[in-house]
Amino acid sequence: MTDIKQIYETLGICPKVYELGEEIISSLDSRFGEIDRISEYNQAKVLHAMQKNRVNATHFAATTGYGYNDFGRDNLEKVYADVFHTEAALVRPQITCGTHALTVALSANLLPGDELLSPAGGPYDTLEEVIGIRESPCSLKEYGVSYRQVDLLEDGTFDYENIAKAINEKTKLVTIQRSKGYKTRPTFSVKQIGELIAFVKSIKPELIVMVDNCYGEFVETIEPSDVGADMTVGSLIKNPGGGLAPIGGYIVGTQKCVDRCAYRLSAPGLGQEVGANLGIMPAFYQGFFLAPTVTAGALKGAVFAANVYERLGFRVVPNSTESRHDIIQAVELGSAERIIAFCRGIQAAAPVDSYVTPEPWAMPGYDSEVIMAAGAFVQGSSIELSADGPIREPYAVYFQGGLTWYHAKLGILMSLQKLYEAGLVEL
Repeated sequence: MTDIKQIYETLGICPKVYELGEEIISSLDSRFGEIDRISEYNQAKVLHAMQKNRVNATHFAATTGYGYNDFGRDNLEKVYADVFHTEAALVRPQITCGTHALTVALSANLLPGDELLSPAGGPYDTLEEVIGIRESPCSLKEYGVSYRQVDLLEDGTFDYENIAKAINEKTKLVTIQRSKGYKTRPTFSVKQIGELIAFVKSIKPELIVMVDNCYGEFVETIEPSDVGADMTVGSLIKNPGGGLAPIGGYIVGTQKCVDRCAYRLSAPGLGQEVGANLGIMPAFYQGFFLAPTVTAGALKGAVFAANVYERLGFRVVPNSTESRHDIIQAVELGSAERIIAFCRGIQAAAPVDSYVTPEPWAMPGYDSEVIMAAGAFVQGSSIELSADGPIREPYAVYFQGGLTWYHAKLGILMSLQKLYEAGLVEL
């Protein structure tokens, strides 16, 4: 048999880096086995929803213009609603990204005079302008929606005492960001999210709760919609697109909330009746079908990354033994030089644009320079092998994705290789 180590050397991985990786992988059988068991369950769940809704070749037909009577689009939304156990779903290529999906959900369900509450601290950077924390035209603040947040406790858990105090007569919608964003706090489990939802609704039952589910889909056997979320929101170029969806987002939840989201996305009175699929239904269906397996590969890569970098003395979130609730692995590298070297390793491991050298730059929606590495088949797809991070303390890089476990493995080995070559780590 051809020597595996030799092909890795061809790709630029030296024996010392490769051997460290193999040593760590040999200790991960039980972790990988649990990931596979969750993936198998979720695969069966998606398959059952597709069979129940009688998916067939007519659902893959392209539509243009208004998109009236787009049976493939409408049926896909039934599939999503069944997988997430919700009354309704909005799954559209017209939703450009996760931030857009969240903006649609928020702006559709908040009116002037309402207040938005975040009980999990500050939101992801790109939502700051959506909310109006940083001034921006068309923000919620500009339309008369106020904002309040309750920071997490020092151990990364919810501050229930102050959350209770923050809920008032104006509080209309509670937003919970499942994943960590550009922070080094823990990602919330679905169980923790469910406990928080039950708590806020015990104080004010009519509250709408929205969960930003980006990076969390199919990591557990249940989703936030199973524990009381009125809206669960995400991007199709992350987990649920399975690496095949070229664009899109989803909002699943109560019929009332989803109806309002559809009116906001298109126009009042039109809602879900319009929106042509433009020929990408096969990618949406097949990507969703593959999503549990693709997510499992990304999760294995995240666990591997945590174990590698923790072994080298870096703080990693989550750590090498903690349970996983999203596909993101944060590594506190301690310097801008290390972040840049790490990202250059991820880029060098890519199937697309592997020869490109990523550099920090001022990205729209962020308040500091950000470096991003992603040689992806779909631009910006973070279910594909990617890494990024803001150039600011604590100089943490955020690694995610990998359409296969083996590619995720190569990415982490290459990130370590670049750090080693630059004299930024010792092996």
